[in-house]
Amino acid sequence: MSQHKVTPRTRIKRGLKRAEYDVDAVHAIIDEALICHVGFVVKGQPLVIPTCHWREGNKIYWHAHSKAQNVNAPESNETCLTITLLDGLVMARSAFNHSVNYRSVMVFGQPQNITDPKEKTRQLKLMVDKFSPGRWDQLRPITDTEVVATGVLMMDLEELSCKVRTGPAVDEPEDVSWPVWAGVLPIVSEYQPAQVNPDTTQDYALPKLPVS
Repeated sequence: MSQHKVTPRTRIKRGLKRAEYDVDAVHAIIDEALICHVGFVVKGQPLVIPTCHWREGNKIYWHAHSKAQNVNAPESNETCLTITLLDGLVMARSAFNHSVNYRSVMVFGQPQNITDPKEKTRQLKLMVDKFSPGRWDQLRPITDTEVVATGVLMMDLEELSCKVRTGPAVDEPEDVSWPVWAGVLPIVSEYQPAQVNPDTTQDYALPKLPVS
């Protein structure tokens, strides 16, 4: 079982039993999530920007317009990228012991800008195919102008922390007899019926769903 190394800023200090360092478990969280948040400082002002991400091997990627701050600013900044999957509301018998079941990853590093057009295009294909496997090859080919207009950043998955909470509410022994419901309200994300674009003139096969 491969484990991520622990550094001073990735060592879990509170909720130690929720720490997860197994590489495969961390990768699974990153791959399931469709949105991350990229945090960095620009001229003394902290910014946290949501964007779509994807992973290849031990590297995480994200994209935006080539002029966007979450593509340009992080390249010269220490960056913190976070991902969270919310799995349930944990309803205890006291307000203090309420919680949530979740899976979260926090990645630290110095992003690198992907500038080679061929590599950038290859990475954008990986992003699109994460959302819908095989979709890239069905689309109108990307243009050189579109490649230039899109920024792609990469960060190594070397320095990171991961926390996971599962299971029922944990009440104080003296609270167990308190007359209120206790347990977990699970949260599951699901796709609703597809909504075809109004300018569509023919029937086409629906896109494949992401692999979870």
